[in-house]
Amino acid sequence: MAVAGLEGIIAGQTAISTIDGKRGVLTYRGLSIHDVADHSSYEETVFLLWFGRLPRKAELEDFQNRLWSQVALPAETADLIKQMPGEANPMSLLQAAVSALALTERRVSEDIKSEVPASATDLLVGQLKSDGPGFTMSNPLVQKAIRLTAQMAPLVAAIQRVMKGLPLVEPVPGKGIAFNFLRCMTGSDPDQALEKMFDKCLILHADHEFNASTFTARVAAGTLTDPHSAVVAAIGALKGPLHGGANTAVAKMLLEIKDPAIAKAWVKDGLEKKKKIMGFGHRMYKTEDPRATHLRRMSEELCKKTGKEYLYLLSREVEAAMLEYKNIYPNVDFYSASVYYCMGIDLELYTPIFALSRVSGWLAHILEQLANNRLIRPEGEYVGPQNVVYRPIEDR
Repeated sequence: MAVAGLEGIIAGQTAISTIDGKRGVLTYRGLSIHDVADHSSYEETVFLLWFGRLPRKAELEDFQNRLWSQVALPAETADLIKQMPGEANPMSLLQAAVSALALTERRVSEDIKSEVPASATDLLVGQLKSDGPGFTMSNPLVQKAIRLTAQMAPLVAAIQRVMKGLPLVEPVPGKGIAFNFLRCMTGSDPDQALEKMFDKCLILHADHEFNASTFTARVAAGTLTDPHSAVVAAIGALKGPLHGGANTAVAKMLLEIKDPAIAKAWVKDGLEKKKKIMGFGHRMYKTEDPRATHLRRMSEELCKKTGKEYLYLLSREVEAAMLEYKNIYPNVDFYSASVYYCMGIDLELYTPIFALSRVSGWLAHILEQLANNRLIRPEGEYVGPQNVVYRPIEDR
């Protein structure tokens, strides 16, 4: 019997992240998201997701240097972005730009099979290595993943610049991904506090088990297409309003309500009219999304710092109303809306930022899929007509 949305169906095995929705727990490679968010950098988190463990100091320095040295966009890609229509959907712009990045890669998809290490392909189907997929740092697939992860920061920032009709800003080699995104977006170097806060946002959004875009990436990777094509497919899934874009809708809702004093009445009225209140509930979590815990704190700090405390107070009132009326908790999108707004990020860029962070998780799953690959081809339950007699066109 088919299950709508595959809810509750185990679609595959992974050693990358796991969710305990009843207890509100998210782990990366067995580590609590709280520990990773509070103590790691985004670059260290990427290493953890890709290679299955926290790096030693020398390993992290080497990995950071590899990432940070690849941060500049290829000239061909930058030129193409400058010519893109600023009024286009930003996720469509991102898809086109990532496809353009693939054109600058030295090796193409026909090489994918030879790039999967023999030690990985020899694994039995259904058995995963908990310490990572078996790829070395010098593997061509990992090198592609490094370039794509590093280049996503200036690329996503460039989309906002193009949408505003502004010139692109060059990233600074040797600086972190969070630093270069904020610099390339605003045109000036961010202060350390803001950089650290955005870095934590990247960590919180880096991976979330078999969500729609990640599963899409794995399905694409299972065909042995190249990593850029698999990421483009994932971006297409994230573009859908049932997956990405919720925090943009939350920001629009908060800006519409404006006054914390009327928030409860606004929510009640909206629920009575069967209006969906964005940023609440999650198919996986039956209690608070653990990522929302961190984003709530960041929202309070940033809203006060930027003179927009009303947004945080308003958010708290909406949250309280939803708990009272529906017993539903905020998810990762709810407080990220006010956080990004106070960072000066345009609402249209919120979903591309999701991709900027999640590309590390997508690539982790792509590597894991390729290390133990079998083409993903489920069966469908046919519910159409049976034994239909064909009628010639003159008899129809």
